[in-house]
Amino acid sequence: MSEQIYKEVQDYYGKELKKTEDLKTNACITAARPLPIFVREALQCVHEEVSAKYYGCGLVIPECIEGCWVLDLGSGSGRDCYVLSKLVGENGHVTGVDMTETQDASMSFFNLLSSSNCVVNLSPDKRTVLREAFRMLKAGGELYFSDVYASHDLSEDIRKHRVLWGECLGGALWWKDLYKIADEVGFSPPRLVTASRITLANKELESIVGDCQFVSATFRLFKIPKDGSIQQCEIIYKGGIAGHEKEFAFDVNYNFKQGEVVEVDGETASVLRHSRFAKKFLISPVEQKLPACEGHSPGTIKEKIADPFKLVEQTEAKVSAKSPSGCFGPKRCC
Repeated sequence: MSEQIYKEVQDYYGKELKKTEDLKTNACITAARPLPIFVREALQCVHEEVSAKYYGCGLVIPECIEGCWVLDLGSGSGRDCYVLSKLVGENGHVTGVDMTETQDASMSFFNLLSSSNCVVNLSPDKRTVLREAFRMLKAGGELYFSDVYASHDLSEDIRKHRVLWGECLGGALWWKDLYKIADEVGFSPPRLVTASRITLANKELESIVGDCQFVSATFRLFKIPKDGSIQQCEIIYKGGIAGHEKEFAFDVNYNFKQGEVVEVDGETASVLRHSRFAKKFLISPVEQKLPACEGHSPGTIKEKIADPFKLVEQTEAKVSAKSPSGCFGPKRCC
């Protein structure tokens, strides 16, 4: 079964899909969060032929990657590799790996940080993918990836559907299984970064998936050493991350403003202390209070959002609340 899936994915992406317009659904063209100017400038340097063969759930570019060694899993036409190579600089390194020969854009070596874009769902063995990603990362390294997730476990009819699998839907994980597998292979708990709803825009395929819903979500998974340093801390973002000098949205639960004291849970403190972000923060256990900047005081730890579908619902509710409707909107209905 696994060999058949690999062969069908190779054929689908190597022979059937020649450009974005060949996609049968909207699953592989969902938007990511807004990009900083310097990332957009790097993207403009990519040849249009390479960009035309790009299929994915948004450009996945982590912050603070200058000097990093990056592995791009499922590099496809190589678009992300070209952008990443601009951002890691002369002391960094980027390698692209893809399973289809016509999509391959292999480069050199890798290690510190691993990036992926809508490809984990294409593998029939997600546990092996995440286990090998964990193995290849250095201590403190990160798997930063965007992928498609399902609202519940998928039926065999959906999983065996060739087009749904090729369009990144048939192989989508139930989002709760991501947390389970990440824990089993050794990653710290996944950090949800963004999520957006996927609409198929294909009546035939919609009838097959039924009431199952899908989202495109970006997560951070860190390889953090088990050194017993998990304790609640106060931190201050010192600034300095390119494109995020004054404010850094680490995930949906933590948005750090320069100079502001923020109280974080032990897992978050451990991730920041051991990762490439360490030099950008002052970190101290809660009992050793950090001096708050004028006008800033530490906030309390809120309940964290882990469910990407919950995040989508909250986002849509906010948009709906801001949008005028009924007879008093900009376009009157009466």
